[in-house]
Amino acid sequence: MSTAPFDPAPRPRIWALSISRLRDLFLDIAGEYVERADLRIVARGFEDAVREIEAAGAGRPDVVIAGGSNGAYLKTRVAVPVVMITPTGFDVMHALARARRDGAKVALVTHGNTPDEIRRFVAAFGLDVTFASHQSAQDAESVVLDLRDRDIDVVVGPGLVTDLAANAGMSAVFLYSRASVRAGFETALEVAQATRRETLRRQRLDNLLQHLRDGVVALDAQGRVEAMNQRLAAVLGIDAANAAGRALLELAPDLAGSLPDSDGDAFCTVRGASYVVHRGPLASGGAATGTVLTFQESRAVERLDRTLRSRQRVQQFSARYRLDDIVGASEAMQRVRALVQRYARSDATVLILGESGTGKEMVAQSMHQLSARRDFAFVAINCGAFPEALLESELFGYEEGAFTGARKGGKAGLIEVAHRGTLFLDEIGEMPLSLQSRLLRVLQEREVVRLGSTEPTRVDIRVVAATHRALTEGIAAGRFRADLYYRLNILSIALPPLRERPTDLLPLAVELLLQAAAREPRLAARLPDAAAAERVLAALAEPLQRYAWPGNVRELQNVIERIAVELAEMEADADADAEAGNPPLITRDMLRSIAPEIAEPAHSRPKKTALTLRERSRHVEADEIRAALAAHDGDRDAVCDALGISKTTLWRKLNAAR
Repeated sequence: MSTAPFDPAPRPRIWALSISRLRDLFLDIAGEYVERADLRIVARGFEDAVREIEAAGAGRPDVVIAGGSNGAYLKTRVAVPVVMITPTGFDVMHALARARRDGAKVALVTHGNTPDEIRRFVAAFGLDVTFASHQSAQDAESVVLDLRDRDIDVVVGPGLVTDLAANAGMSAVFLYSRASVRAGFETALEVAQATRRETLRRQRLDNLLQHLRDGVVALDAQGRVEAMNQRLAAVLGIDAANAAGRALLELAPDLAGSLPDSDGDAFCTVRGASYVVHRGPLASGGAATGTVLTFQESRAVERLDRTLRSRQRVQQFSARYRLDDIVGASEAMQRVRALVQRYARSDATVLILGESGTGKEMVAQSMHQLSARRDFAFVAINCGAFPEALLESELFGYEEGAFTGARKGGKAGLIEVAHRGTLFLDEIGEMPLSLQSRLLRVLQEREVVRLGSTEPTRVDIRVVAATHRALTEGIAAGRFRADLYYRLNILSIALPPLRERPTDLLPLAVELLLQAAAREPRLAARLPDAAAAERVLAALAEPLQRYAWPGNVRELQNVIERIAVELAEMEADADADAEAGNPPLITRDMLRSIAPEIAEPAHSRPKKTALTLRERSRHVEADEIRAALAAHDGDRDAVCDALGISKTTLWRKLNAAR
């Protein structure tokens, strides 16, 4: 289909076609329309006129004017509107009056059946008139010869008939007048203007269709194509220019049975690609006169959905920490960093194990920042911080009216918000059993069903879970599903407690002190770098390393905050040290008042013995075996087969971790 702009400025092209005396009338009044139309008088009729119009190509007329059998012939054979010259009642009366003066016997010959109003007119005035009609040029000649044989003196009729009558030696009165021809020209101008307006409308519509991203076709009530854009034509493998007027299912028989039967959506496959097909009414004058079908490629819909959901995420669902923010040069922390970098390249689910305060979320955020999902949401939720009902609605979302107080329009759950990003489930061991089964389905099927809905929503997420509990003990106690455990524990990172990496204590304390100083205007200038912070904490290295740190890094951060507050107060009263630009040092005596639990002598509290790497490995193996036993209902033979070990090895590994 052409999308060239339509120029309404040129005058409408009108051709007046005749091979009879009607052409003389055309020539008489042509001058009246020079400024209003591009008028051409063509001495062609019937098949010759058809060939002339077709040969004109782009210069063909907007409207054709013709009379009698010539006009009727052209109406069925050319693709442009044909305006017929129609005699008026005055034309008939005037022609019959002239005919009566020329002869006693008068015949009125018309194309097609003689109109009833003419018969009534003749009867009303008591005129003796013979009526005859013809359908074609051949009929006209036969009719005229028959009238001659019947001794008709005068023939009244259109141009072809009167020419034949004159050739047959009879008197003839031409039926048409200037008024009837002028009325035909006026009608032709109106038709041309209406046709041009319709052409303009169609070209604008076609231009709009061609620029749509989706395939679109408009069908009439019989399913025939009225308009189709090039995108859909390319999808169906057909020529859009030749599609108009043909049945869609004839052009694309593969669509049979796939299109929606009523207004709405359906899925279909076209040449190996999946499409969402929407059917809607094509209305005209308030009534549906046809159908509009739009074809959206499923992959394009999914891409748009992903893009919209990713753009709708708010700032709170983003990762702040990077791998460089994890402080520690110990062997255990180097191994953690290596695992984070390795696992960031995978989309597999990760289970982070570690005591409270060891930095599980920081590790999860670092992994997200290194992954291909870094540009999308990082959504974190503490599974132990919400009541069961609230946790369910927060995770899975809900539809409008799902429960009392539900937001109008419903709400997307955090699983949906994390689409294309990372979902971090902290304290996964605290999740209620009833929700564990729903989460398991999300992990298996990668789709979520909102509360109050039956339609699943596809999600593309990477799940990272964390816990400070031994999930295998939860499985044994019936508090945690074994199948969910195995779905979560694909990749695993164990974070060492702070007491097991004493060499990292001072660097961590220095970094935390610098962060605290940055938030305290009285300290910012006095602690410009790590060297200054290390001097302040120099005397505390031994007691910091000696303490067991049950709260791990979180507890260390709290202690450093207390030290920063104390330093700020000391800065306000400092004398010589302050004038020299050096902050005062924290002594052990000061530490006793700031954090007495740390300054307490080692012998006064129970000593926690750090596990060696081999001992931790044994405990991990034992946890895996206990989880397998729970999953196989205590069947040791089945567990040995599943793990590929003997019963002796099973017994030895369980007892080695006690």
